[in-house]
Amino acid sequence: MTAYERAAFCLLLLLTLGQAPHFVLAGKILVWPGEFSHWLNIKVIIEELIARGHSVTIVTHSATPSVKTTPSPGYNVDIIQVPHTKQDFTDHMESFIKYITNDLQHDNIIQASLKIKGILEIATEQNQAFCRNLFAREDLLNKWSQEQFDLLLTDPMNMCGELLAQKLNLPFIISLRFSFGNVLERLCGQMPTPPSYVPGVTIGHTDQMHFLQRVKNLLFNVFQDLLLSSVTAIKWDSLYTEVLGKPTTLCDTMGKADIWLIRTYWDFEYPRPFLPNFKFVGGLHCKPAKPLPKEMEEFVQSSGDDGIVVFSLGSMVKNLTKERANTIASALGQIPQKVLWRYTGDKPDTLAPNTRLYDWIPQNDLLGHPKTKAFITHGGTNGLYEAIYHGVPMVGIPLFADQPDNLLHMKTKGAAVMLEFNKLETKDLKDALTEVINNPSYKESIMRLSRIHHDQPMKPLDQAVFWIEFVMRNKGAKHLRVAAHDLTWYQYHCLDVAAFLLSIVALVTFIFVKSCAWLFRKCCRRTSAKSKKE
Repeated sequence: MTAYERAAFCLLLLLTLGQAPHFVLAGKILVWPGEFSHWLNIKVIIEELIARGHSVTIVTHSATPSVKTTPSPGYNVDIIQVPHTKQDFTDHMESFIKYITNDLQHDNIIQASLKIKGILEIATEQNQAFCRNLFAREDLLNKWSQEQFDLLLTDPMNMCGELLAQKLNLPFIISLRFSFGNVLERLCGQMPTPPSYVPGVTIGHTDQMHFLQRVKNLLFNVFQDLLLSSVTAIKWDSLYTEVLGKPTTLCDTMGKADIWLIRTYWDFEYPRPFLPNFKFVGGLHCKPAKPLPKEMEEFVQSSGDDGIVVFSLGSMVKNLTKERANTIASALGQIPQKVLWRYTGDKPDTLAPNTRLYDWIPQNDLLGHPKTKAFITHGGTNGLYEAIYHGVPMVGIPLFADQPDNLLHMKTKGAAVMLEFNKLETKDLKDALTEVINNPSYKESIMRLSRIHHDQPMKPLDQAVFWIEFVMRNKGAKHLRVAAHDLTWYQYHCLDVAAFLLSIVALVTFIFVKSCAWLFRKCCRRTSAKSKKE
């Protein structure tokens, strides 16, 4: 090949790559992450974006317990100072979990509602301090404007990411598991949620609802809509208006998202309608199992044919009472399997030789081990999807947030048994483990869900990154947003059309009645006149 031919070939290759639908030059991405498990999902996406040559800047606050604030290869971190400390942040979260796991059972519904309301108000105050301090940093805002980012990726666990995107005039993508009652997706994202067969998240129903459940579901949706509207109007809308310099609301701002990455999939979800800018990427963090540490592998192998049980209530649960820990340990000691329990409290008095405690476990690798028979879980989305990925049936002990809803899905699909944490007895846990391990239907059900999860045209992580790069290539994805965003609530439900048609029907009916009355009176007068003549 001559030098001229080589040059022509290279030019043709560059032109071809430039026109390839999946090709995108290295871009610059601004990330507004959440905390705890939310951060882990965003982190996986960030690592993949960096591996594909993109540069990432993370915006976080000085009290973050999750985000590593020292810059690493491929990404920078801009830190916003907040008045509360990391210890304040974690203490507040741990007090919430302690209340849910230990004290909630002793309060009536009014006391519980007031305490949870107080906890949420503190969280909102911390979030608002983050937001206000962010938009007070003119130096950072100017720097970000000059850097010309291609996209902002945000998790609404921390509000204001979408507000920053609007301030910098950037297309943005929301990464979300769910909002209570699907209210953000429904009101802000315009996701269709027919109450006849789409159950509200946390309401405890499936997609098969009888009449009274549908009544409850409809009222639940109305209540959630009113609650969001009132809370955002009181707590957030004035801040959004102040920052943007024009009247706006949190929901209007969030509704401008180009793509919503929903961290579930149809292995988990009930069939339901969705919009073209909603992409389901559940299990994007899942991966094949790696070998276990030597000491842990030896313990696992010592289980023989009975196998092992993996037990974790997540990294945030550190406040089990001694009584509760003893109840659980006693149940674990009555099964033939070996148990690996992630637990950081005092050693239970009833701990049996078949159970080992660990401050940390390689959960994904254990769930992928061929000797794993069951997974005892609180129902967090990350652990649940690792169980689906590897095909491990579950015993669910939900605590708060999305966990009861997650495990209800698994129970409905035949892959889990659910237990109530505050009423848990030794026999309940032992019987649940025996049922899940010895009844083959649970393994069959979870393997069916696992096959569905793996039977996709694109891996969830690849799909998430594809849509991020899609938005970067096309400078947004407004063509995927439905026109419902531009309609009022009465236009969306065609109430104005219904009122117009009813008005026409009423007018026609009025004219018809009046005409009939006029004809009747006329006929009566003629009849009367004729009678007088006769």
